[in-house]
Amino acid sequence: METARCSRACMGYLRDGSDDLTHTRPHPDNLEIPMFLRVDKLQIDIPPPKRQDPNAAAALQELLGGKYGEMSTLGNYMFQSFNFRSKSKLRPFYSLVAAITAEELGHVELVSNGVSMLANGPDADKDDSEMGGDISGAPYEAMKDIRLANAFYSAGGGAMPVNSNGASWNNDFITTTGNLVVDLLHNFHLECGARLHKLRVYESLTDPTGREVCGYLLVRGSVHAHAYALALKKITGVDLDKFLPTPNIPLGNIPECQKYLEEGSHRRLYTFSGEDYQEMKGIWGNGEVALPDDPPGELEVVDGMPEGGKIHDLTGVPSAFTPDYAPEEMFEIAEKLYKKSR
Repeated sequence: METARCSRACMGYLRDGSDDLTHTRPHPDNLEIPMFLRVDKLQIDIPPPKRQDPNAAAALQELLGGKYGEMSTLGNYMFQSFNFRSKSKLRPFYSLVAAITAEELGHVELVSNGVSMLANGPDADKDDSEMGGDISGAPYEAMKDIRLANAFYSAGGGAMPVNSNGASWNNDFITTTGNLVVDLLHNFHLECGARLHKLRVYESLTDPTGREVCGYLLVRGSVHAHAYALALKKITGVDLDKFLPTPNIPLGNIPECQKYLEEGSHRRLYTFSGEDYQEMKGIWGNGEVALPDDPPGELEVVDGMPEGGKIHDLTGVPSAFTPDYAPEEMFEIAEKLYKKSR
């Protein structure tokens, strides 16, 4: 048994609180192999919704499956990292794209949780192990008039890779040319567009759940745009960071951004790995500082990942057959399996 080190994507700390990303598995030839490691946390804590609001959930879907949504940023950076040419010679640039890929995986999960929480509303007081009751009285009559009825009929109130109108996200939104400068320019444009995208969604929401998601992503999107601008500056000599912030969104004016600015999130990039992707310190660091309109300080690369937050436990709704109409037997089986796993 050799030690395999996870070198692609991690979304939070391990359950035991450790930031040691090594784990044991059969591993031939003593090689370090690329893999994804999933951790049962979100990147931040999301406040619970004040009320059920399927239409707000539909608005937040734009940040998931829209042209500038998290599925697009993930898809672009992931396939650019897979297809990256001359990795060994261009390691700082590859490391930057690969590490941001890992963060985008967590963003997809974060937005998806926000969508589900808004679509379902506050947790019900009733026991979700009870029977679904009488369904002949059309308990979900209101769902026929919601903006994305499919989100309830097909997804049970969950998130899907679609935009705010229900149009499917597709691979036409991915650019991976093999030309490093072109890909980095595209990524810079994508992050700038995504910030405008997020602000417009933010301005349409009132519930703290959706606004928290937008506020955090606005800060992190600014980091990614800054990172790609610095990467282009290193290659071309063109000072693209003078274009920032583009669009001009003063994060200091957005309440939900404040705690992330105060803790220095706008100055940090994470490796999302144990030892890999250190080379991006040549781009993000080395005396480079925060953007002029943000709290001052030097840019830093943080080994590992953010501390993370709890994943919301969505309450079952038997009358909607989620997870089932009469789930008591299912819960009993799951409890026995859980005890056997300890």
